[in-house]
Amino acid sequence: MYTEGMKTTEDRSSMSAMRQSTDTLRVGVVGLGYVGVPLVNLAARKQHPVVGIDVDTKKIASLNTGAYKGTELYIQPEYLHKQQVSVGVDFSALRAVDVIVICVPTPVTKDFHPNLEPVKNACKAIAPHLQKGQLVVLESTVNPGVTRSIVVPLLEHAGLQAGRDFSVAHCPERINPGDTKWNVSNIPRVVGGLNQQSLELAQQFYASVLDAPLKPMQTLEEAEAVKIVENSFRDINIAFVNELARSFTRLNIDVVNVIEGASTKPFSFLAHYPGMGVGGHCIPVDPYYLIEQARANGFYHDFLSLARRINNDMPSFLFDRLGVALNEHKLPVNGTPVALLGLSYKPGVGDTRESPALVLLEKLQSAGADLHIFDPYIPERSTGTSLNSALKGAKVLVLATAHPEFGALDFMALKQDGLEIVVDGRNFFDKSAVQAAGLTYVGVGR
Repeated sequence: MYTEGMKTTEDRSSMSAMRQSTDTLRVGVVGLGYVGVPLVNLAARKQHPVVGIDVDTKKIASLNTGAYKGTELYIQPEYLHKQQVSVGVDFSALRAVDVIVICVPTPVTKDFHPNLEPVKNACKAIAPHLQKGQLVVLESTVNPGVTRSIVVPLLEHAGLQAGRDFSVAHCPERINPGDTKWNVSNIPRVVGGLNQQSLELAQQFYASVLDAPLKPMQTLEEAEAVKIVENSFRDINIAFVNELARSFTRLNIDVVNVIEGASTKPFSFLAHYPGMGVGGHCIPVDPYYLIEQARANGFYHDFLSLARRINNDMPSFLFDRLGVALNEHKLPVNGTPVALLGLSYKPGVGDTRESPALVLLEKLQSAGADLHIFDPYIPERSTGTSLNSALKGAKVLVLATAHPEFGALDFMALKQDGLEIVVDGRNFFDKSAVQAAGLTYVGVGR
């Protein structure tokens, strides 16, 4: 196990050499998903030779041929052609690198328990090839204590000692898929190390690739907690306005107008807006890691757990509101033509992880709606080839994802084509324009 301060002469010289060569570090990235691929591109752009490892053989083959179609950025072909980047499934390639960065998923199970198997499997695969002097960084989001209690013992399985033979750090990923302003290079990061040497090496590595500030944390656990806290903060605030939306629906108050009114206060208010649920790889997942870890240590997070329940229930709330609107129009759910626009969890991407749109889709299917689905970013799951084909003949339009492609609809023309109800699950449309066309508008708290 790790003992701070124990370093051999060989280890010191190896790590010292790494410090002196940060301009040409050899980097290994394990996990080529929405976090790993941008990191590979970034490191290569900074002139670091990069090895990318993933267990998905089809993904590796398509990355090498340039045919890969994923939600994350492609590995830029010029880096592959210049041999700045090589990708494969063989973990032994990590023997030749200076820094190993683990970027595998950390999902939850169907009953909302943290699933650390991808992290564990990655560590088990890395351990036999670990070399003295290397730095291993975990970027995957985990609850406080995982790096020290799970990652380190698994890496030490090959006989090397963390903190003496190799260094360990945690730098939680920060990336916002589809965001044209904030990306892996310019978002500030935090980092924690197993010991001071690990922290210093990790800082030097990230300083060589980032164009953003890097804040050192005092412990691994603090660094792990940062990511959980920032996403739990958003989840709680979204749950608050979602609960307001449900309340204000009964009170016939437009919650969006109220939030915009509250936003005129120049301090102590941070606007969040309601919607039909929370999706993606972070906000609906990360709080469960803290809830589970705290419960194992004798504390129950009532606040976080309630926020999760509220946000998870929003697709049901919207489905119920659709039912009320259909009753007012004397239409059943069963057999009524419904255009469902959007399946991804956020605008501008084709990512359906934890998407509330899929929950609503299942409810509509179970109720027998005549569904016509269109998502321009997920054509394989669309029932038609265009937005117009999905809307043609629909009595109900349900917006589940606020893709920009849906922003220029002609509601007057849709009314003439037989549309009666617009269910705006993202409060995306101009409510007055929908109503001016003679359509029933159903929003979230509007």
